[in-house]
Amino acid sequence: MSGYILRRLLLIIPTLLGILTINFFIIQAAPGGPVEQMISRLEATGEQATVRVAGSEKGALKGAARNRESAYRGAQGLDPELVAELEKLYGFDQPLYKRYFKLLGDYLSFDFGQSFYRDKSVIDLIIEKLPVSISLGFWSTLIIYLVSIPLGIAKAVRHGSRFDIWTSTAVIIGNAIPVFLFAVILVVLFAGGTYLKWFPLRGLVSNNFADLTLGGKILDYFHHIALPVTAMVIGGFATLTMLTKNSFLDEIGKQYVITARAKGLSRNQVLYGHVFRNAMLIIIAGFPQAFISMFFSGSLLIEVIFSLDGLGLLGFEATIGRDYPVMFGTLYIFTLIGLVTNLLSDLCYVLVDPRIDFEARRF
Repeated sequence: MSGYILRRLLLIIPTLLGILTINFFIIQAAPGGPVEQMISRLEATGEQATVRVAGSEKGALKGAARNRESAYRGAQGLDPELVAELEKLYGFDQPLYKRYFKLLGDYLSFDFGQSFYRDKSVIDLIIEKLPVSISLGFWSTLIIYLVSIPLGIAKAVRHGSRFDIWTSTAVIIGNAIPVFLFAVILVVLFAGGTYLKWFPLRGLVSNNFADLTLGGKILDYFHHIALPVTAMVIGGFATLTMLTKNSFLDEIGKQYVITARAKGLSRNQVLYGHVFRNAMLIIIAGFPQAFISMFFSGSLLIEVIFSLDGLGLLGFEATIGRDYPVMFGTLYIFTLIGLVTNLLSDLCYVLVDPRIDFEARRF
């Protein structure tokens, strides 16, 4: 098993390299980069602002500006020296291949650079936003799995019963309601929107969090995340519940289950001693995708509605504003976590079913 883990860890390097390379050249070729964004702002305000560049570098910038026309749309009417200074500020005065190799060199040492529009490094921004995303992703995923797997097993065992019909109705309704709509309903009902004001609407903790006791801090934390986590759970448990039910139904009808019952084993012995580990394989296979989706992208609308400043909102704002260091930094972190999670998923396979031998696989 150790050899397989080592091969998978080594495979992460070229995978990260390929993803970064593809995204780098696609994003660099897309119009509306940071220089164009700043030019648009300057034109909107009608100001000929100056950009802070070291005095020794300004002479070279001025010469470059005189010797060529601007390649940016909307730059007509702006001082060419200003456009050259903007290029220097955002690193676009260097050829594409130099920017690419600089990016790779920096990322090898986990140096993600500085945000274009925020006075912070990318790693500081990620660390600052991480508690919100961890809170939403971890608790939502945990509750979804704790609810969906037992519910799916119960539905499979009672297939066709009233319990199965009523729970299926509830699951379908929960799946039909968009997560953001359910979040709005929770705000209206319980966060002071129209009716009750039982839960806060802003932030992960209260302003006086540091002054609270340990018990008070725990209660305050869960008081703030109760509604957003509830909204994410309601919108996410339907698929896993039905997947668990169908997986168990498929296994229950197989020959080895009939043989186990014929030997006199009880229903629970058959269900949890034989069926469980086989039925759970497909559920474990979908865990990385569900975890990453819930951890990052799935929380964007929830963060907006409940005024939570997490990684989902950070990545969205960086994409809209063409904040390339933040875009590439968050992409790198998301991809790395996804690849490691896939490896953990394979290890879970072995824990559930020791018969699986990954050592026989080459990749």
